[in-house]
Amino acid sequence: MPFNDILTEELNMLLRFNPSNHLAGIKVHHTAEANHIAAIKRLYQKGLVTQEDGGYLTDLGRDAVDNVNKMLNIIQPTH
Repeated sequence: MPFNDILTEELNMLLRFNPSNHLAGIKVHHTAEANHIAAIKRLYQKGLVTQEDGGYLTDLGRDAVDNVNKMLNIIQPTH
């Protein structure tokens, strides 16, 4: 399955979480860009975050963030 705009938004939203501090969450306010609001709601529906507007990462969400970061480390150019 190729990356599409919806998946890319979700991945980018996951990258906003601090993987080294599980007590730091995020809140996506109702004034945020519509694509950010929609992405965080989808992450909540998938069980990756604790609140519909962000909150904290769940265990599954932490695994997802770890895997996204690993993927980025592999595919990013090493200049």
